[in-house]
Amino acid sequence: MSSPHPYARELGAFLRARRGRLRPRDVGLEPGGRRKVTGLRREELALLAGLSTDYYQRMEQGREVRPSDDVLDALAGALGLDDTERRHLFTLARAARRPVPTRVDRGPERVPDSTRRLLRVMDTPAVVLGRHLDLLDWNPMAQALLGDPADHPPGRLNMLLLLFDDALTGGRSCPDWERQALDYIGMLRAAVADDPTHPRATAIVGELSIRSAEFRRLWARHDVRASVSGTKTFRVPGLGDIVLDWDTYPLPGSPGPVVLVFTAEPGSPDADRLRLLASWRATRPASADGDPAR
Repeated sequence: MSSPHPYARELGAFLRARRGRLRPRDVGLEPGGRRKVTGLRREELALLAGLSTDYYQRMEQGREVRPSDDVLDALAGALGLDDTERRHLFTLARAARRPVPTRVDRGPERVPDSTRRLLRVMDTPAVVLGRHLDLLDWNPMAQALLGDPADHPPGRLNMLLLLFDDALTGGRSCPDWERQALDYIGMLRAAVADDPTHPRATAIVGELSIRSAEFRRLWARHDVRASVSGTKTFRVPGLGDIVLDWDTYPLPGSPGPVVLVFTAEPGSPDADRLRLLASWRATRPASADGDPAR
């Protein structure tokens, strides 16, 4: 028997996770007697979506099923998906309809020279992240805020690997750690939807799944983030907490790298601390600021 289509497997796992988060009362059903599952049963969701239980079960199992857009619309409604989750569902299902490509272009991700120049003239921390959250480049302000890239081997310069290394030591650097982890994991989920068998994604997910129960729990949620922004608290020795807003801006390419920029509200104490951090960086020897990702 041939191995399941990689997109069909990912589609099935996404459907199982979303079904598992619903409770009968969420969709107007009575829970009834003893239940072996915490979420909806397959037959309950199939009924809500107007599908046969056998057809829906084959979808969850990643078997040879190519749902139409009408079926996907019905499933999105039954599962109560938001816009991002609905797009994710359609991305996976439409890819599962096509034959698995025999050859995939997985060339190295490159940062345009113009983007590198832009980073260097920005007076706020900014980094370039690859599709699997590898740090491809960053500016001196980001180095002052996040640390020296020379402290990590090139293969470890990945936002998720670094985040969960921090968790393993028990030295989490911000109070909203889980929310940030879910944002990064959601971004990686979106990348996996574009190429489920990419070796870099497989390596990152495999390593973290083995060594971190927290990662396994959060990854199993199948949350997805398409466009990410948020707030992060940094604890900087000598300065205390700095609360910064962060936003991502895509570079050309599909999927391609994104620029992640941290900013502070003008006139706020956090903006003052960020300026102080910049002044500290300016007094360091010139050799202390390396040229990362070169």
